[in-house]
Amino acid sequence: MILKQLVDFLDTNDVKYVNITHSTAFTAQDVAESAHISGKEMAKTVIVWMDGAMAMVVLPAFSMVDFNKLKGAIGAKSIELASESEFKDRFPSCEIGAMPPFGNLFAMKVVVDAMLAEDKEFAFNAGTHHELIRMSYADYERLVKPTMASFAFQKK
Repeated sequence: MILKQLVDFLDTNDVKYVNITHSTAFTAQDVAESAHISGKEMAKTVIVWMDGAMAMVVLPAFSMVDFNKLKGAIGAKSIELASESEFKDRFPSCEIGAMPPFGNLFAMKVVVDAMLAEDKEFAFNAGTHHELIRMSYADYERLVKPTMASFAFQKK
């Protein structure tokens, strides 16, 4: 079931969105294919430790995080990938790996790669491996107020 906390938040803030159900998929690129969405418009959420605090890094499905570039872009001293065992309890109502990129709902900082802002809309997991939300990027930015940086590179 779609994450109720997310839907309530979007509805309370008068955001127009579409809920898309698709066949179960686990990687962001597979989700994009399953839902017939461009890998550039499908966001994935990566959980990291950033200067000792857990944070969300959000980037297009077809890309990966350049950790050195990310550190430099936001002025962090250290950034490392968090393990699933370290973050699973932070998202009790989400399937592991399907967390929506709304750090504000989970008391986490959010850093978004600038590529996601290039399109009017984007999509992201809505707490499960078979449901997405598609909404305007401008509404997302207004609600989440993420830090914007350029840190992603395309997978080969």
